[in-house]
Amino acid sequence: MKSLTDKIITCPYCSEKNTVLIDAMDADNSYIEDCQVCCQPISFVIQVDDKQDIVVDVMTQNDVF
Repeated sequence: MKSLTDKIITCPYCSEKNTVLIDAMDADNSYIEDCQVCCQPISFVIQVDDKQDIVVDVMTQNDVF
């Protein structure tokens, strides 16, 4: 698995697509990063699936579980 991976996410606030750089070392963690377009805080949840691919879930701060 590569250490750094480009992922395209859709902002849960403005629905714009953003390319983000994800570090595989962040797997099984979450963090907040501002949208590159609307500057709203996006909550990122980083996981690794069964195929060892990085999966990125994004949500608003109000939707965090």
